Amino acid sequence: MKNGTKLIIGALASLFLFAGSANAHVTVNPSSSAPEAWETYTLKVPVEKESSTTKVALKVPEGITFSSYQPVPDWKVTTEKDKKGHVKTVTWEATGDGIAAGQFQQFTFVAQNPKDEADIAWDAFQYYADGEIVEWSGEEGSDLPHSITEITAASKSNEDSSVHEHAEKGDHSHSDSVDKSKSTDKEENNDQTLIIILGLLSLIISIIALTIAARKNKK
Repeated sequence: MKNGTKLIIGALASLFLFAGSANAHVTVNPSSSAPEAWETYTLKVPVEKESSTTKVALKVPEGITFSSYQPVPDWKVTTEKDKKGHVKTVTWEATGDGIAAGQFQQFTFVAQNPKDEADIAWDAFQYYADGEIVEWSGEEGSDLPHSITEITAASKSNEDSSVHEHAEKGDHSHSDSVDKSKSTDKEENNDQTLIIILGLLSLIISIIALTIAARKNKK
């Protein structure tokens, strides 16, 4: 029975570690938006270790025009610009304790999309209080993937013409669109479904392990 117990513990540990990492990525939403749209983006930063996150730097993808950000209490924002005055990096740094273990923080900003359809990658750098820097800049499927936003005419994000009119006049105040909310809810539901599936798999593996152990004991 000892071998069976070890097998069960190992299987459960690996599955729940995988389930936790599936929800622990730094992400930028929405995952799709329309060309040239003024989009309200949300950078979500979860903490996946015991040390607090004290700073987050986000690289602005080529073709994206950063406009403004929503202030967050206890966080200061700085930007780095190129020679043409375009914002290339946005950094949020905690003036207090930062984001503690088991917590997450969201940072919202407005930017204009490129005019052509493309997949844009958001490289993010997460700074921990213990000195570790996690670079979320890998390709999709890697351990530390960057977030991708698909710029496509098929996207219904920011489809309301009045929003575009206000954006062109310099008024960049936006409310979250219904489609964006649906997109975010769908992603969260997918994460919850994944956790449920992994939980069922762990239960099945446990039953199989116990059955094998019981048969060995009978022999």
